[in-house]
Amino acid sequence: MRILLASIAIGLSSFPALAQTTTESPISVKDRVDQYVEVELTTDIDALTSKQRQMIGLLIDAAKIMDDCFWYEAYGDKSKLLAGISDPTDNRFTVINYGPWDRLAGNEPFIDGVGAKPLGANFYPVDMTKEEFEKADLSGKDGLYNFIRRDENGSLKSVPYRDQFKQEMTRASQLLIDAAGLADDAGLRHYLLLRADALLTDDYRPSDMAWLEMHDNTIDTVIGPIENYEDQLFGYKTAHEAYVLVKDKDWSERLAKYATFLPELQKTLPVADAYKQEKPGTDTELNAYDVIYYAGDCNSGSKTIAINLPNDETVQLEKGTRRLQLKNAMRAKFDKILLPIADVLIADDQRKHITFDAFFSNTMFHEVAHGLGIKNTINDRGPVRTALKEHAGAIEEGKADILGLHMINQLHQKGEIKEDLTDFYVTFMAGIFRSVRFGASSAHGKANMIRFNFFRDANAFERQDDGKYRVNVDKFRDATRDLSSLLLKLQGDGDYDAVVDLITTKGVIGEQLQSELDLLSQKGIPVDVVFRQGKDVLGISNSLK
Repeated sequence: MRILLASIAIGLSSFPALAQTTTESPISVKDRVDQYVEVELTTDIDALTSKQRQMIGLLIDAAKIMDDCFWYEAYGDKSKLLAGISDPTDNRFTVINYGPWDRLAGNEPFIDGVGAKPLGANFYPVDMTKEEFEKADLSGKDGLYNFIRRDENGSLKSVPYRDQFKQEMTRASQLLIDAAGLADDAGLRHYLLLRADALLTDDYRPSDMAWLEMHDNTIDTVIGPIENYEDQLFGYKTAHEAYVLVKDKDWSERLAKYATFLPELQKTLPVADAYKQEKPGTDTELNAYDVIYYAGDCNSGSKTIAINLPNDETVQLEKGTRRLQLKNAMRAKFDKILLPIADVLIADDQRKHITFDAFFSNTMFHEVAHGLGIKNTINDRGPVRTALKEHAGAIEEGKADILGLHMINQLHQKGEIKEDLTDFYVTFMAGIFRSVRFGASSAHGKANMIRFNFFRDANAFERQDDGKYRVNVDKFRDATRDLSSLLLKLQGDGDYDAVVDLITTKGVIGEQLQSELDLLSQKGIPVDVVFRQGKDVLGISNSLK
């Protein structure tokens, strides 16, 4: 969902320092690997029952199948690619990126002889043009769960995921059925059985509904084709991924009350009534989890630390969403990345405002804010997702970030949030530096580029003579309101051309910001994390003990 920015709006000089490959001083693959810091994913296994531990093993096995499916979607033949890469460092970096393109450097190729990554990844024929696709009389061509291929005559055809991945989905489905047989929680058992069926039918709505209806389960999983980010040609096709999760019930209880404020907060949005006429679903939850396994799309390049699902607009309006905060992964990024960034780039006297609670809350309210605003355009242009095409992801992520701050402002005024607002603003500012380093191939990276430039132009922060940044609290609040209004209106209007203009003018990394990113790289501050994960790390198997 990043075609314009990746190919037109910014060149390689606009990506993080590590992406600035030149013929005089090429960036080594080892340096690229060093952008990532390794983190172990675990939880308190002893607190789980023997059945729950066995269930986790089965869910990890199912997740590994999603991993292989994503390899096909992102690149194609994984085995052939890796077999042809003899250098172990090159091989490792290829695995991190699910292909020979550096996701933190705008999908820049890092293997000799590899060309540019197709914007449509492996969802479409490489030789297919946008014009050919748009003219094709092909039912369901913009569907979420199908590949576009050529038939024997060279014409475009649709291949459903359930057919392309028949063997894989049959195995994964049986693993979910086996896991359901171990589930003591009726809601989890019902969801797993419906999800097992969905993998075979490509009908995910019933299982999405069931996922929203379960509340008391300790073990959880998100599995299947979920997000559209990998399709940068149109943003239509979903990619396979999986998370295996263990609920932190103490933290979850702390978060439970905030979801109830959604309808009230929708009314406070700084935009005309037409852009907030939809009513957010209220059957929704906020929970905290230890994530113990990532696979597929969510494990590629920059790693997710919170989830807001389902994406189905119909389900969202009818039932709402669930927001999952991945606390252990979030803590790792805070300790190993955000704090070191703050030490380098945040004014010394504001450094005390960088807190994990603020980082957690900013991330949490980002996910809650996905439920605010509007899902369908107000002028009959259809869902926002289709109206804004490949840019929908970046605008939605930007909206969620900025409306998260709006929600914090509103809840602070109500007395529901007691902490100093400056904590949230300064931590948010440091977070911009963290996320913009994800580069143009990430919707989150693109959203942060836009936000940095918008806030700079609004004098929401200033760069001091010592090179560190100071947040101007009042102007930061005003910029939050103004950017919220702009993004909500762009979505409601489905104004593709205006979005292109915003990305072209604001979605760039200027010389000064680039110098800050260079400095972070020079100081060896990692850009993101990679995981040491799996049954061996957890010390479990699929066998009852």
